[in-house]
Amino acid sequence: MSNVKQLLKEKLTAESYSRLMAVENVKIHEFVADAIELTGPETVFVCTDSEDDVKHVRRMAVESGEEHPLETPGHTSHFDGPSDQGRDRKATKYLVPKTETLSKALNQMDREEGLAEVRGLLKDCMKGRTMILRFLSLGPAGSVFSVPCVQATDSWYVAHNEDLLYRTAYEQFCKIDKDKNVFCFLHSAGELDENMVSVDVANKRIYMDYTRDTVYSVNTQYGGNTMGLKKLALRLTIRQADAEGWLAEHMFVSGVYGPGGRKTYLAGAFPSACGKTSTAMLPGETILGDDIAYFRKINGQFRAVNAEAGIFGIIQNVKAKDDPMIWDILHNPGEVIFGNILVKDKRPYWLGMGAETPDDGVNFSGQWYKGKKDANGKEIPLAHKNARYTVALTALANCDPELENPEGVPLGGVMYGGRDPKASVPVQQAFDWAHGIVSYGASLETETTFAIIGEEGVMEINLMSIQDFLAIPLAKYIQNNIDFVQGIVKPPLVFGVNYFLKDKEGNFVNDVPDKHVWVKWMELRVHGDCDAIACPTGQIPCYDDLAQLFKQVLDKPYTKEDYVKQFTIRIPENLAKIERVMQYHSQNVPNSPKIVHETLEATKKRLTEASDKHGDYISPFDLAG
Repeated sequence: MSNVKQLLKEKLTAESYSRLMAVENVKIHEFVADAIELTGPETVFVCTDSEDDVKHVRRMAVESGEEHPLETPGHTSHFDGPSDQGRDRKATKYLVPKTETLSKALNQMDREEGLAEVRGLLKDCMKGRTMILRFLSLGPAGSVFSVPCVQATDSWYVAHNEDLLYRTAYEQFCKIDKDKNVFCFLHSAGELDENMVSVDVANKRIYMDYTRDTVYSVNTQYGGNTMGLKKLALRLTIRQADAEGWLAEHMFVSGVYGPGGRKTYLAGAFPSACGKTSTAMLPGETILGDDIAYFRKINGQFRAVNAEAGIFGIIQNVKAKDDPMIWDILHNPGEVIFGNILVKDKRPYWLGMGAETPDDGVNFSGQWYKGKKDANGKEIPLAHKNARYTVALTALANCDPELENPEGVPLGGVMYGGRDPKASVPVQQAFDWAHGIVSYGASLETETTFAIIGEEGVMEINLMSIQDFLAIPLAKYIQNNIDFVQGIVKPPLVFGVNYFLKDKEGNFVNDVPDKHVWVKWMELRVHGDCDAIACPTGQIPCYDDLAQLFKQVLDKPYTKEDYVKQFTIRIPENLAKIERVMQYHSQNVPNSPKIVHETLEATKKRLTEASDKHGDYISPFDLAG
C-alpha cells in the first residue's frame, strides 16, 4: 500500500493528492494508481461535491469541444460518431474466470484474455489529457440502498452527464470504511478526430470484470457504453443484490394519483424505446425515476428507490402535446445536454418533434443536408433515432419529493411491457405475484429497436427487460424475483402492458395517450376499487371502468368497438408466443425454475379450453358474460 501512495504522491498535484487521501478506501487508492499507470494522463482532476468543481466540469465540456453551446442558456449539444450511436452488445462482454460459467445467452470471454486485450487498448490512451476522477452514489447517498462508485474518464462530456444523472458523493466517500467494496469504472474515448469524436470504434470495448466490480470502456463516447453508473453498474449491482438478498431492476418508478388525492407508487420494466420514459412521465403524476430501481424489504414493506437522479432519455417523438413537461425543459433555460440531434443556428431539432425542421445543419454525420447518404447509399436522417437528452430530475416540475428518501417508497404495483404487435392485450393483471413474474416478466417478448446496435424489428425474448445486464444465472434471477415477496405484508400487484398491439391491417389499436388510462386502472386495482374479468392470460379491465377512466383522464369517449378491438383474446397468437417462450427457456435458461414451466403449461391449458368454448378470438364481453 505504501508503494501505491508513493505513486499517487508523485503523479498528483498536492491538492489532488490531499483530496484523494481524504478518502481512505484502499480499493480506490489501488484503482486510481493502476488507472494512472495504465493510461498515462498529463493531469488528474479529483472532483469533489463543491459547486466550483461541478462548474469546472461543465465549463471544460465546452472548452474541450466535446459539447457545443446552444441558443437557450444552459443547453449544449454533443455528437457521437456514426458507428457509436447505441449500446453495443457485440463489444460488451463479461470477463469470466476459467472456474466459472455464465448463461450462454450472455456475451462473455475468458477473463485473463479480456483483461489483456482491453488494458492493451487503454495503454497510454490519456497521454496529454486530463483524467477526471468522480465520486458518485447509486441510490440516495448514505442510505441502506446506496452503492458507492468511482469513475475515471478522460471525457468531460461523460463527467458532465454524470453530474446530472447521479448523486455526487465525495463527502460520503470520505466517511466510508477503508475496506468497503466500491464499484470502479475506467473509461477513455480513445483517439479523437477534429470534431472530438472517437475514431477507433472498430476497437470499441466495454468489458466487465465482475470478480473485481470493475468495468473498462474504451474507444466509445455513447452514454450507455461510457457512463459507468448506468447499465454497466446495473450488471454489477445485480450480482451484489443476489448476494445480499435485494433486487436491482431495469425499472422506472412513478407516483400515480388516485381518488381523494392518494398517491400509489408503480414500477415498470420496458426494453428501450418501448414507452418506458413516457410512462414514467405521465402528466399530472410524479416521477421518482425512469430507468433503474433498487428494491429492498424494510419492516415488512416492499420499498424502492431510484438508483439515479436524472434522465438520459430518448428524444425521438418528444412532442409538446404528448410530453409537455419534457418539452418545457427542452425549450427553457436550464442545464440540458442534447446528444446526436440536428443543430441549425444553435437550435436543436429531432425526429418526430411535431414541428418544422430545417433541410440542413450539423448532426452525427457532420455537415448534413436533406438527402445526404452514408457509405452504403442509405439516406441519413436529420437526427439519429436514438438521439438523447440529459436532465436532472429535480429540474422537472413533477419530480417526486421522495427522490432522496433514504428508505425509499412503498411499491403498490409492478408492470412489464414490450413491443408485441400480435398477442398481448394493452393491459392485464396477473393472478398472483409468481404468475406475473413468469407470465409477464420471464416471458417478455419484444421487437428489437434502434436503441441497440443491430437489426431492428426482430422478435426476441428479453427476460424482465434486464437480460442483457445479468451476470448471474437467468434461472437464479427469476427465482430471486419470485422469492423476494416472502415476508412482505402486501406484495405489489403485477401487470402486463403492451402499447404496440396492431390489428390485421397493421394499425395500432390504441393511441399514445391511452397508456395513462391503463396506469390509472392499475392504481385502482392496487386498492381494490374496481373489478376485473378473468381471462386465460390474466385479468383484464371491465368496459364500464375504462369508459369512465377515458372520460376522466383524457376527456374522450371510449366505445365498445374500441374495447373489443383492444381486449379480444387472440388464442393462436398467445399459444405461439408461449411456445417461443418455452423453447427459449429450454435452450437458454438451464434449470429454469419449475414454476416457470408449470405456469406456462397452465396458461396453455386455459387458452386451449377457452378456444374450444369460444373460438380462436374471444371478445371480452363473452368472457364477462
